[in-house]
Amino acid sequence: MDDRIQRVTMPKWGLSMTTGRIVEWFVEEGDIVGKGDDLVDIDTDKIAGTLESAAAGPLRKIVAQVDQELPIGATLALVAPAEVPDSEIEAAAAEALAELESLAQAAEAEPEPTFVSVGERSISYVTLGGGEATPVVLVHGYGGDKNSWLFVQQPLSEGRPVHALDLPGHGASTKDVGDGSLQFLVDTVLGFLDALGVERAHLVGHSLGGAVVAATARAAPERVASVTLLAPAGFGGTPNARYLRGFAAASSRRELKPLVGDLFADSALVTRQLVDDLLRYKRLDGVPEALAGLLPTLLTDDDRQAIDTRAILAEVEVPVRVVWGREDRILPMPDDGDIELVDGGHMLHMESANAVVAGLGKTLE
Repeated sequence: MDDRIQRVTMPKWGLSMTTGRIVEWFVEEGDIVGKGDDLVDIDTDKIAGTLESAAAGPLRKIVAQVDQELPIGATLALVAPAEVPDSEIEAAAAEALAELESLAQAAEAEPEPTFVSVGERSISYVTLGGGEATPVVLVHGYGGDKNSWLFVQQPLSEGRPVHALDLPGHGASTKDVGDGSLQFLVDTVLGFLDALGVERAHLVGHSLGGAVVAATARAAPERVASVTLLAPAGFGGTPNARYLRGFAAASSRRELKPLVGDLFADSALVTRQLVDDLLRYKRLDGVPEALAGLLPTLLTDDDRQAIDTRAILAEVEVPVRVVWGREDRILPMPDDGDIELVDGGHMLHMESANAVVAGLGKTLE
């Protein structure tokens, strides 16, 4: 294939993604696209995401049609200078279609998560990328897991390792949460860095994970290059205790689905698969006890926030960014402080992943 032809391909968003369905193209053949331009909405088994262009130039051919489901790595479109003959573009499109079967087989062989021991606990994680740049560690929130970073981890991993872990009690990690304290979770993150041989990292935390990485930076500033907090717990305001207590107690789809809808500005993004995955997790041995054990770290008996992350940050000496979704219904955005706003709800790194990644890119420069 002419090396002037650039392929736009189906991304790999998250460990479990093997295919994506084309929802809507935002560009047409003949349009000039730039790096970072929104190209197409893609539906996964979790949530729809917008693919940005990694190429720049004339969009010569759209290969993937609306409603078509394609494997990871499949060619969606071709970008090339005008001087590349149409015959070369058509030949590249035909080659892309011929590759679909082999790509589908490769996509089914998805990578397995890796495990390390931190103390007496097994911690599950996935690493993408490599290189010499300072690593990034992604820490999810209460009831989440490493797959919640599905739209963020891959684009951040160009030129650096990006590790997403399951905190104790979550995902595939050990369900024992010890005393459930913030210090226990900080010790877990530091132990995870030790186990991977990571001397210093950029820490990114969502919700409860935001409080965890802030406290980690306070405890071991020499290990932390920066902290980015996405809708962090402990910034004041009235938390959605109905959601937090309800999520911990929910044992059926009927109980869980309306609660999960509160996580997003657009509750229509909550798919049956997402609810099924959460329900499967909640029915694992040890999970109800783990969630119950962690809940007092988030909520007081009278439903106030139990963590004071603002006070923690007052003792943090590394660069800090705080980002919030404008329509957060779980931990409402405080009305004071230096906070960046993006569209979306509490799961801003899923609903507004491109904006979150762009901001993180500036922090990591």
